[in-house]
Amino acid sequence: MSGQFEPLPGGGAAVALDDVEISIIRSLAVQLLELIGPGPAEDASDDPLAELFAEGPSEPPSDPVLRRLFPDAYGDPQGTPQAREAEEQREYSAEFRRYTENDLRAGKREGALAVIRALDGVTSASAGGAVLKLSADESRQWLGTLNDLRLAIGSRLDIADEDDTDLLYRLPDDDPRKPMVMAYLWLGGLQESLVATLLP
Repeated sequence: MSGQFEPLPGGGAAVALDDVEISIIRSLAVQLLELIGPGPAEDASDDPLAELFAEGPSEPPSDPVLRRLFPDAYGDPQGTPQAREAEEQREYSAEFRRYTENDLRAGKREGALAVIRALDGVTSASAGGAVLKLSADESRQWLGTLNDLRLAIGSRLDIADEDDTDLLYRLPDDDPRKPMVMAYLWLGGLQESLVATLLP
């Protein structure tokens, strides 16, 4: 089972992780939390209706990783739009971002925290490694966070398409990107095996 999620009877998934693997995932999840930023301030309104209509940012993040995690909602998939269309797309994207990004950030923050809590639970249970068991709901949270981690690493590695991934396999061992590449590929295998456990 090592390194691959397997389905549990009645739903959910399990994976055997050693201490190094636990440490890597936990560290990446903590870095993701730091990148996403803190939740609402302590002086935020306790009114759920006000919170529901609280406005977020309207501009895309400046960090390329955050732009990958929180992309513009509107864009022309066929290429560069005309100037007027581009301006309309920017306006639509700004409006969409204003009312959705806070919730998206909260969801990603919640997923990363769930991963950290699950890993903290297994590290205290045994030395040298452990079998992590997730419910179906926890598996979906993990899937989202594994995807976010891969998007973040992929952005730092400038991976835009499948051809870029193929080039990573051929990096020499002394390339400084190699550890990040290995983490990216390993997380991809974890993600793929977790997806398989969630299929009917």
